[in-house]
Amino acid sequence: MARENTVKDFLDNREKYSNSDFYSELKSENRDLEFMREIVEGEENDGKLKNIPFVVKDAICVEDVVTSAGSKVLEGYRPVFDATVIERLRNAGAQFSGKTHMDEFGFGTFSTNCAFATPKNPHDSERVVGGSSGGAGAVVAAVDYPMISIGESTGGSITNPAAYNGVVGVTPTYGRVSRHGLIDYANSLDKIGVLAKSVYGTAKGLEVIAGEDDNDHTTSYRPVPSYSELEEVDNLKIGVPRQMLELDGIQPGVKENFERSIELLEDNGAEVEYFDQPLFSAETVLPAYYILAMAEASTNLAKFSGMRYGNEADPEDFDDFNQYFSHVRSEAFGEEAKRRILLGTYIRKAGYRDKYYVKAAKVRTKLIEAFENAFENYDVLMCPSMPNIAPKIEDAEALRPEEVYAMDSLTVGPNLAGIPQLSVPNGLSDGMPTGLQILAPHFGEKKMFDTGHMFEKLKAEHW
Repeated sequence: MARENTVKDFLDNREKYSNSDFYSELKSENRDLEFMREIVEGEENDGKLKNIPFVVKDAICVEDVVTSAGSKVLEGYRPVFDATVIERLRNAGAQFSGKTHMDEFGFGTFSTNCAFATPKNPHDSERVVGGSSGGAGAVVAAVDYPMISIGESTGGSITNPAAYNGVVGVTPTYGRVSRHGLIDYANSLDKIGVLAKSVYGTAKGLEVIAGEDDNDHTTSYRPVPSYSELEEVDNLKIGVPRQMLELDGIQPGVKENFERSIELLEDNGAEVEYFDQPLFSAETVLPAYYILAMAEASTNLAKFSGMRYGNEADPEDFDDFNQYFSHVRSEAFGEEAKRRILLGTYIRKAGYRDKYYVKAAKVRTKLIEAFENAFENYDVLMCPSMPNIAPKIEDAEALRPEEVYAMDSLTVGPNLAGIPQLSVPNGLSDGMPTGLQILAPHFGEKKMFDTGHMFEKLKAEHW
C-alpha cells in the first residue's frame, strides 16, 4: 500500500518534508474551507515525532492560545496551561500548528453549530464536515501533508467526521487518554482521540497521548501497547449486529460499501457472522445517550457565567447577579447549547431524575453487558460509521433537532459503553466518502488497529 504523505512516510523520510510547505497549504485551504479556528506556526522539536505537525480541536486547552470550545461564552479565553495530550505530543517532538473549528461544546453532528464559522467539506464545499470534531477531520482530508489531528468524542464526534471526510479516526476506550485540559461536554462520556490519513497515523498518535495521568484519576493504569507495530491478523472473527445495519434511514450506497467491505475481509480469511442484539437498536441507544449526555452537559455549563473567564458584561448595568448571569448566558450561548441546558436541567429535576436519568443509566449498564457478551463470541464488531454521506450544509441546517440526533444511531451505543471505535474509509457513494466502523472490547485497541490496517491493505490491493 502506498505510504506517500502519511505519518509513517514522514517519520521514515523526514528530509523530504518541509513544514513551511505545510503551513502554506494549511492557510491556502483554510481560506476556502474555514476548518481552522487559529493557525500557529510552531517551533522545531526533538523526539520520536520530531516536527510532525498536529492540530487540536478547540475544546482542548493549549497554553496562551484562544480556546473557546466553539462558543462565544468563552470567546477570548486563553488557558494558562497545556492539556495533558498537548504536553505529551510536544514532549514527543510534534509541532503544534493550530486549533480547529467545532460545534459549540460538542453539541452537534455537522459542525454547523459553531459560533465562529461553518467549516466546509474538502470533497464538496457545499457539504458539511461532520461534528463535533468537524474541523479536525476536514483538515486531514484537505491538506496533502502528513499530520496528526486531535479530536474528542462524546457520542461519535470522531467517527462521524472521519467518515464524512474520508480519513481514519480512532476513539479510544474511556480512560485510555487523559481528559485533563478538556473543556467537558459530558464527563462520563468524553474521550480524546486521533484523526490521520492512515491507520498507522492514528495508532502512532494514540500511542503517544495514551496512558495514566495523575491529573485525571479516571485514566487507566494499564500499560500502553505499541499500537503502531501493526501485525497480521489470523483467524479473525467478525460480528455484524443486524440492528446496526438494518436501521431506518441508512442510505443504499453506505450499505453497499459496508457489504462490499465485509465480503473483502471474508474472501481473505475472516469469519463473518450476523447476529441480533435489540439493545443496539436506535430506539434504545439514542434516548439513553441524549438523556445522560444532556444531564451532564447542563451541569458542566453552569460554570460559564461571565465571572471568571470568557464573555462578560458590566455588572453595574444589572440589579443583581441573577440578571447578570441570565444576560451573559442568553447572549453568549447558541441555540443548541440552550436547548441542551434546558433539557438537561429538566431531566435532573426532582421528580424526573428517577423517571429519566436513573432509567437511562440502567440501560447503559445493560448495554455495556451486551457489548461484553458479544465480544465473548467475536474479535471485533463491524457496522457502517455513519448511515449517510455528508449532507449539504443547507439541508443539514433545515433538519429538526430530533432528525439530527437520529444521525448518531451507529455511534452513541459504543460511546455509552466506553469501548474503542475505529473508522476507516471504505469507498465512495455519490462521490462522497463512507466509513467502515470497527468496534473492539475495552482496551482492545491493538486488535482493532491491526484489523483496520488489514482492511486498508486489502482495499489498496483489490479495489
